Amino acid sequence: MSGSNPLHYNGGVVLSMAGDNCVSIASDHRFGMSQLTLACDAQRIEPLHDRLCVGLAGLATDCTTLAERFRYKHNMYRLREKRVMRPRTFAAVASSTLYEKRFAPYFTEVVIAGLELEEDGKRGTSGADAMTDAVYRPYVCSMDLLGALMVTDNFALAGTCAESLYGTCETFWQPGLDPDALFEVTAQSLLAALDRDCMSGWGAVVHVLTPEGITTRELEARMD
Repeated sequence: MSGSNPLHYNGGVVLSMAGDNCVSIASDHRFGMSQLTLACDAQRIEPLHDRLCVGLAGLATDCTTLAERFRYKHNMYRLREKRVMRPRTFAAVASSTLYEKRFAPYFTEVVIAGLELEEDGKRGTSGADAMTDAVYRPYVCSMDLLGALMVTDNFALAGTCAESLYGTCETFWQPGLDPDALFEVTAQSLLAALDRDCMSGWGAVVHVLTPEGITTRELEARMD
């Protein structure tokens, strides 16, 4: 079944979870052709800036092309507007990019994880002090190959082991996770699902986005 589905041909999975003033995004490292493993260093997550990452699961060639288009559009926006894209803005751009190719779509599912600035300077401060009072809200969404957008307040995922991931995420995730707890929940949910899927695995990476920046950690996973 996976061999005849372009979305599953190269394997791989992407997972994002929302926490308290933080958000995580993770993926595995397997790159294959159906059940044949070709490499174990695939990169499916593209950090666009310190508070926004996009994960791409599906046909590897389309993922690479789409990642380049997203990077180009974000860079042009930054040059024109003199600021980086907010996650909500980037989600609209990504959705329209996919939809404009609806008659010959990219065989790619997109997961977006970012931090939306909710308020700052509430206490009457200004400059650098105002940023310390900033409140960031996690923004997590996913979309199919036609750009249909689904925004969620818990977790979003895409890839070959989606059925197993839904079960593990619903079991482990809970509201109000701090960055360390969010990393543990994301890592354990992903590793439990990878153990049940032969099309993904061979190591994984977890990025945790906080107002201070991105923390990246590598995971050891099933290697067969």
